[in-house]
Amino acid sequence: MSAFLNPAHRAWLILLVATGATWWLGEVGAAGTGAILAMLALAFIKGRLVILDFMELRGAPPMWRLLLEGWLIVVAGLILLAYWISLK
Repeated sequence: MSAFLNPAHRAWLILLVATGATWWLGEVGAAGTGAILAMLALAFIKGRLVILDFMELRGAPPMWRLLLEGWLIVVAGLILLAYWISLK
């Protein structure tokens, strides 16, 4: 149980669960805005965990965190914008 005290182990477990959830949504043929938003949210969470825990930026200088988390927000926002435009 002490293995889950390590933030990287917790992040890895969350990444596994989130990947499984995304796979399941694809397998059941989930469609529509709700499924798309759920998958995008899971991808955002996974990206943030990779940035903070596996790239070890949780304790990094604010500039580096802002740069990489900002990049993630911009990419997710552009994907969301492209999806929203495709609905019209």
